[in-house]
Amino acid sequence: MMDKKIIALYGAVLVVAIVLTVGVTALLMNISDRQREADQYPLRLIEIADDEIDPAVWGINFPVHYDRFMMTQIDGMRTPYGGSEPYDKLEAYPAMVRLWAGYAFAIDHNEERGHYYAQIDQRNTERVQVVNQPAACVNCHAAEAPLLINEMGWAEFNRTPYLEIADQLHFGTSCADCHDPQTMALRITRPALIEGLAMMGIDVEQATRQEMRSYVCAQCHVEYYFLGEDQILTFPWSQGLTVDDIEAHFDMYGFTDWTHAETGAPMIKIQHPEFELSSTGIHARSGVSCADCHMPYIREGGMKISDHWLRSPLHNLNHACQTCHNIPESELEDRILTIQHATAGLLRDTEDAIIDAIDAIVAAIDAGATDEQLEEARAFHRAASLRWDFISSENSTGFHSPQEAARVLANGIDYARQAQLSAVQVLNEIQASGDPVSDSADSADSASADGA
Repeated sequence: MMDKKIIALYGAVLVVAIVLTVGVTALLMNISDRQREADQYPLRLIEIADDEIDPAVWGINFPVHYDRFMMTQIDGMRTPYGGSEPYDKLEAYPAMVRLWAGYAFAIDHNEERGHYYAQIDQRNTERVQVVNQPAACVNCHAAEAPLLINEMGWAEFNRTPYLEIADQLHFGTSCADCHDPQTMALRITRPALIEGLAMMGIDVEQATRQEMRSYVCAQCHVEYYFLGEDQILTFPWSQGLTVDDIEAHFDMYGFTDWTHAETGAPMIKIQHPEFELSSTGIHARSGVSCADCHMPYIREGGMKISDHWLRSPLHNLNHACQTCHNIPESELEDRILTIQHATAGLLRDTEDAIIDAIDAIVAAIDAGATDEQLEEARAFHRAASLRWDFISSENSTGFHSPQEAARVLANGIDYARQAQLSAVQVLNEIQASGDPVSDSADSADSASADGA
């Protein structure tokens, strides 16, 4: 009887040993396969030419990166204040039509889609179909830009009308925009960033890899303007990166993007200053790059890669945030949205204040105010709009630098109310002098005074 129990025990031990051996062997084989997979990736099946801009060709050697990038085609991933769903922002925020009166953005302004659509959506916007835009716009929207710059020359490329080269544009964001095809090292392919950094004494050739993980994004996610008759794409960084520095740069040049159709003020249109705003935030000051949050590292089999499905971290809190912040996703989302809700509220308050200022200036104009009398009000209008636009057109709704966003909008509200007050004072002076004042001016004066 005892012999049978011992035999049974030995049998059970043998079975367990076999199972463990098989399991350990499978695990070791899996680890070996993953290591071999990682060592072999990429396989370099083809040689990528220096002028190759088609992501699909790069994808032959880098299929995982390519597959992730192609996921930027996915639409409908809306967040409370952004995402990749191309809704009409003029409909969502109708004040923008008057805030940009006389400028192309008052015609067409949609929430942007993923990087895959960079060239497609630019080609289709009424801002280039209806308004005669320079090819300088192509710098950030087409992979062909560096090739055309080499072929045409920097100045000729920038000043050429957009519609003259539109048929030569076929790719939006490309691997070639950020990577050297031979070494895959990060690189800068857009001259404007190199010149912009040089204004601040920064030599991009000396940049660390972590700095490059932001600089490649700063080729496009920045404020810019077109300088001179050649419409040279320029970053306004001679004084620094804050909104006040950028304003000082424009004032130094006496630069104006357009004249406001209602007030006659010389205006600045801010584009999408993600790099500038984020540079004042806690993440950038802690050494966090753009790619750390928008292209966080992920594992695909045995490979660790930067996720090329660029999107809002709200859709990827695990990889984008929890690598550093060991707290639940729900709390991380609450933190983000608390900042964004507060910033959105300040944006709406700033819009209301600027609209009141516009109404007051228009009332003064209708009453016969001169350019000299309205110079102060128009200057305040310009300063207020510039600050509202700096936060409105920046794509994080304040998250990249919450305190700076609040400061900028608080100053924007202040300048808007000063513009309103200055215009009301001009109107009151005209009325006191006994000059005829239209009924519309009286009405706007009363409404403006109440709004103050």
